[in-house]
Amino acid sequence: MSRFTDEMYATARSTTRGLVTGEPGAPVRRSWGEIHTLARRMAGGLVEAGIGHGDAVGVLAGMPADIAPACQAIWMRGGSITMLHQPTPRTDLVVWARDTETVLRMIDARAVVLGAPFEAAEPLLRERGITVVRIDLLGDGPEIDPVPTVESDIALQQLTSGSTGSPKAVRITHENFWVNAYAMFDRVKFQLDQDVMISWLPLFHDMGMVGFLSVPMQLGAEVVCVTPIDFLTRPLLWAELIGKYRGTVTAAPNFAYSLLARRLEQAPDGAFDLSSVRYMWNGAEPVDPDTMDRLGAAGRRFGLDAAALTPVYGMAETTLAVSIPDPGLGQVIDAVDAELLEAIGKAVPVTDDHNHHATVRRLPTLGHLVDNLEGRVVDAERQPLPIRSVGVIELRGPAVTAGYVTVDGFDNALDADGWLDTGDIGYFTEAGLVVVCGRKKDVIIMGGRNIYPTDVERAAVRVAGVRPGNAVAVRLDAGQKRESFAVVVESNEHRDPDAVKRIEREIVHQVFAEVGVRPRTVAVLGPGALPKTSSGKLRRAATAVHVA
Repeated sequence: MSRFTDEMYATARSTTRGLVTGEPGAPVRRSWGEIHTLARRMAGGLVEAGIGHGDAVGVLAGMPADIAPACQAIWMRGGSITMLHQPTPRTDLVVWARDTETVLRMIDARAVVLGAPFEAAEPLLRERGITVVRIDLLGDGPEIDPVPTVESDIALQQLTSGSTGSPKAVRITHENFWVNAYAMFDRVKFQLDQDVMISWLPLFHDMGMVGFLSVPMQLGAEVVCVTPIDFLTRPLLWAELIGKYRGTVTAAPNFAYSLLARRLEQAPDGAFDLSSVRYMWNGAEPVDPDTMDRLGAAGRRFGLDAAALTPVYGMAETTLAVSIPDPGLGQVIDAVDAELLEAIGKAVPVTDDHNHHATVRRLPTLGHLVDNLEGRVVDAERQPLPIRSVGVIELRGPAVTAGYVTVDGFDNALDADGWLDTGDIGYFTEAGLVVVCGRKKDVIIMGGRNIYPTDVERAAVRVAGVRPGNAVAVRLDAGQKRESFAVVVESNEHRDPDAVKRIEREIVHQVFAEVGVRPRTVAVLGPGALPKTSSGKLRRAATAVHVA
């Protein structure tokens, strides 16, 4: 048996901890042992559907109460999971069905395990000849024992955040899972008998699926899991759940912390108790230090320890964790000379007594690499660079994927020496802390300077009326002599011409103050207009159509 599945089943037999779902309306708590018993019956149902060792299975379900036992059942059969892109009320179902069929063919799926609230997709899938297994009927199967698994078996094929038209999936093995789980738990000094995880993250994204479902299921952590819709409908539910369950560990992308900070600022004294939190991870999209500062200030009245606010770095290709700061450090900022960073790619620290004329860029450090992971920064020729030189971050280790499944077959992710090109631009500090400046493909080059879109976007969202996390800097005339950029934002005031004029003017001002150059154009769009990936990340390249 692989160490991942071995430990998961052993945990089920020994732990009293488990998973709380159904908040806020009808909370239900099941121990990992109860989930395992249900998974054994579901595995029996999967046998009847012809699913066995080595089979790929698509999962289309939204409820954590369904997803946890269904995933364990698939692993009990020795299968791999691919969490399919979920249709939203705005999705064109015909296009979605075609894209989903492409994914299922790519992974050579034996079946789709289907659950609420996506039952309406069943006929669409069946008419394409896809075998559909309904979660609500799976639990009627006979209880069976798991099949043996090995370290090299595929556990997860995680769809990446690229375009759905040309999908690819990161292939994660049982060994990758096991190594990553311990790398995370050891770094955060997780206390199984005291820590409680709170999550609303989507389970089709690696931070939710791995960090808040498979790792706790393997090791036996207490988790409270709601859906992204629950959070987006009422962001303060997050704070309520932390207080109710004495939550200690939670995670989200930057935009969610911006939303939470704003809501907490408006809340009355004593409305929440956030004193139990020891880790609020900020990851999955660029971290804005100002957002963290604002949340720390807004949460102080409710007992939130600012030292819990922790920028982290992760990616599907490393199973999840890349770097996590040690507990209790909070946000550690690296203040560097912005002009030297942009002009020569050197992150030169700016101290109070050094160069008062320097434009300072405040960059969040993302902690040390987790155990069993090596990292380096390389130049365009893949030559390693010294400390504080900006280049492409490369990683290697036993939690790193071997590669991707694509429509054209397997695509190796590693070079001959086992290094993964992350596509991220950044550097290491003297203390070995990781700093990420942006994505290689998104860097805007103007007059020989590298302008990082994250800096532009950070400036734009400071403008009143811009929706948190909904600003994108887009390269224009990439590679041309007069390369430039546009800023596209979402605003609830997009129909008010005077408000739009003010927002445009203030964005130009803020961006110029931040990076010293003006955007060629600014576009203000309505809510939901910016193209996003399935996991909610903004797609810069796809946004270019709005300013073309």
